Amino acid sequence: MRLLFAGTPAPAVPALQALLDSPRHEVVGVLTRPDAPSGRGRKLTRSPVGALADSAGIPVFTPRRPKEPEFLDALRELAPDCAPVVAYGALIPRVALDVPAHGWVNLHFSLLPAWRGAAPVQAAILHGDDVTGATTFLLEEGLDTGPTYGVVTEAIGPRDTAGALLDRLARSGAQLLAATMDGIEDGTLRAVPQPADGVSHAPKITVDDARLDWSANAVALDRLARAVTPEPGAWCTFREARLGVGPVTPVRTEELDLKPGVLHVEKKRVLVGTATVPVELGEVRPVGKRAMPAADWARGMRIETGETLA
Repeated sequence: MRLLFAGTPAPAVPALQALLDSPRHEVVGVLTRPDAPSGRGRKLTRSPVGALADSAGIPVFTPRRPKEPEFLDALRELAPDCAPVVAYGALIPRVALDVPAHGWVNLHFSLLPAWRGAAPVQAAILHGDDVTGATTFLLEEGLDTGPTYGVVTEAIGPRDTAGALLDRLARSGAQLLAATMDGIEDGTLRAVPQPADGVSHAPKITVDDARLDWSANAVALDRLARAVTPEPGAWCTFREARLGVGPVTPVRTEELDLKPGVLHVEKKRVLVGTATVPVELGEVRPVGKRAMPAADWARGMRIETGETLA
């Protein structure tokens, strides 16, 4: 089939590569978000998907909104049979949805109808799910509500971060998307409606959402820190300055009874009190500095047991 691929960030790259490698399909164009400022110099930079398309010699379209007349004209001229989508980052209007004969097929990183929305991987970790996965479905105007084609599942490990889990889902999901394109072309796949039960939503996680509240229990803090790693990143404050915090690990200890936020500094580890058991800090990132092991940070800052995080 002739395909228009829509996607933007790095997790969408494996899916585009899988379709480029497929002998059965031709990627005739790529739709991605406009170039954006990046790095210290704030230089305009192509999205990861756009960069791969450039290297493959595929036409790249970067409208601010996919309802722009110039893009719609180009879409009709391309006449794709289907438009696979992975984390494109903007809503596709009905006028564009109707162009490909087989519609737009989205790869979503959850087991729909669970965790519809912008942050399904983060939500699965935050809520303590044991299993998640990826789903291909026919895009419609509702938010992740369309009928589904196929799924793959993925176990969530006890120390998984959102970044690590998304990396695995991006790879397995890429193969699912390619297989879905094959099945649509063969006529062996039919989209089936999502169940009415089990619907949950995963809105985008903001920087404010990622602040650690040490009066919460250790399990909740562990899940939140892993769910927001690497983006937007967990944080708190120390000595009235912001401190980035990597994943934390609940520690079973009978000797310590730390109040929420109170630090206990040892030679090789730093513990923080919570509403339940303490947690061990992993890496921390002071403002303007690189991430470092918490023990090195405590030593360099001459932190004493009894100081607090807020």
